[in-house]
Amino acid sequence: MLWSLIKIVVFVAVVAALAWGAGYLLESQGGVQVTVLGTEFSFGPLQSVIAVIVLLVAVWLLLKIFSLLVATWKFLNGDETALSRYFDRNRERKGFDALSEGLMALASGEGRVALAKAQKADKYLNKPALTNLLTAQAAELAGDRKMAEETYRKLVADESTRFVGVRGIMKQKLAEGDTDTALKLAEKAFALKPKHGETGDILLQLQAQKEDWTGARKTLSAKLKNGQLPRDVHKRRDAVLALSEAREVFDEGNDIAARESAIEANRMSPDLIPAAVMAARGYIEQGKPRYAARVLAKGWSVHPHPDLAAAFAEIEPDEKPAARIKRFKALTKSKPDHPETKMLNAELFIADEDFPAARRALGDLVETDPTARSVTLMAAIERGEGASDTVVKGWLARALTVSRGPQWICDNCQHIHHDWAPMCTNCKSFDTLTWKTPPMSEVAMPGGVQMLPLIVGAVEDQSGADGAGAVATVSDIEEAQLVTDPPAMSSEATDKDGKTAS
Repeated sequence: MLWSLIKIVVFVAVVAALAWGAGYLLESQGGVQVTVLGTEFSFGPLQSVIAVIVLLVAVWLLLKIFSLLVATWKFLNGDETALSRYFDRNRERKGFDALSEGLMALASGEGRVALAKAQKADKYLNKPALTNLLTAQAAELAGDRKMAEETYRKLVADESTRFVGVRGIMKQKLAEGDTDTALKLAEKAFALKPKHGETGDILLQLQAQKEDWTGARKTLSAKLKNGQLPRDVHKRRDAVLALSEAREVFDEGNDIAARESAIEANRMSPDLIPAAVMAARGYIEQGKPRYAARVLAKGWSVHPHPDLAAAFAEIEPDEKPAARIKRFKALTKSKPDHPETKMLNAELFIADEDFPAARRALGDLVETDPTARSVTLMAAIERGEGASDTVVKGWLARALTVSRGPQWICDNCQHIHHDWAPMCTNCKSFDTLTWKTPPMSEVAMPGGVQMLPLIVGAVEDQSGADGAGAVATVSDIEEAQLVTDPPAMSSEATDKDGKTAS
């Protein structure tokens, strides 16, 4: 609207200026006198301006005629392409003008305009390597996918533009969700230009999505060789692929190969928690508990995690709670102040029914960094020390309002996963899952969760009046623990066959 108004104002101003200029010339005195061969010609001011314009047009025409005569003279003297070059220069100028205008329209998001300019440029230039690319991109922008694909196929036929054509069709198939065809095209495009970073990333993502771990590791090695990946990033991602390969081999029943792949993944990236857990379980199956304990202790020193503690418990599944507390000191000594260490020690002491020690182990964690798991542990400690049902159920009610604690979260889309995976199930990004605490959502719930402690107290008062008394049983705590998803570390550990040992 504003731009249209500006154009109208400019047009009116130009017309007014021309009218004023013409009026000024008509009212002016004098003029121009020209003498040719003794004959004198007098021109008024307005006539002088018109004469100058006519003279300029005449000079331009004379130059064009002279150029045509020169080209004709060269043609008559044996230069067979002189006339065609003369006319081609005009066509090229028009073609390149249309091409530049089409590129500007494409950059501005005007798909239909860009498509029209591309067709005009193709008409004048006859250079498909230039115009087909503009036509394909303009057709995509205009929503004509069929025309875009046909044009990309023309680019594939030319060796100099083959990569551009393959890449264009690949992106179309990705947009359509045809990942099988897109994977084949990505492999071909990567073979044509192995140093193209974007194509390598797409190929790696598609191979991981199809669980082609061997092919993905080859692509990753090629990216390292071409200088597209830092060595530390390659090492980490290669470990992720090795671990994924180990899981696939384990599903097929080849335990030996799975153990070797898991141990290799742990060696390449000791901070990769699933690799440490799988490598440790492989050592346990081999009857090498010391190696398993060493792997898990190293992983705990880098990043404490409940899965590491659960695997550490599997080393000695039949031990007594007191013996377990003593053995776990080798694991927890590296990170004594970490929240995961405090909660693990509290669980061990609860299993041994040493509730004062469990309270000391938990410390002020429920105040400084409360999570559903730590608050539930505090409820268990209070019950073990004989606290009233109001206190216990108050802690259990609070467990519903605090953070659930660290979880596997995608760094790209923030999607929460129950278990670690090499790829995000939501955005399909590779190696983006991190063990961290999600942000708490601030939702006003008057009369909802905030009322639970009051409701719990009211229930106990009513029960006490009836003489029955409200009792917080072990099932209350277990139900609250379902919210937290903590590892089963208290008094039992589950082996790989699903059997439970006290």
